[in-house]
Amino acid sequence: MPNKIVINESALSKGELRKLNALRKSLGEIEGLAERAFNEWYENRPKGGAAAENDPVAEIIESALGSYANDKKFNLGRRGYTIFKAKGRGQKGIKAVRND
Repeated sequence: MPNKIVINESALSKGELRKLNALRKSLGEIEGLAERAFNEWYENRPKGGAAAENDPVAEIIESALGSYANDKKFNLGRRGYTIFKAKGRGQKGIKAVRND
């Protein structure tokens, strides 16, 4: 019989704690099966999250607007703008709308 796995639940994030509780609920209390599954997932999970990945479209927008970085007249405001690509038959171009 393997040793019981001890997990420090106070050190887990809210999402990790939800994952552990979901595994416990679905796998039950069968000799620490949920804890072993959680430990395996925890050790193999991707590090850095989704924000660490590079978005090629965001990089293109950054490079296009990079020349305006030190321009005092170019102000995006607090809430910024939303950029839309034109949709519909025969429509062309890009539309920017201020976020209110």
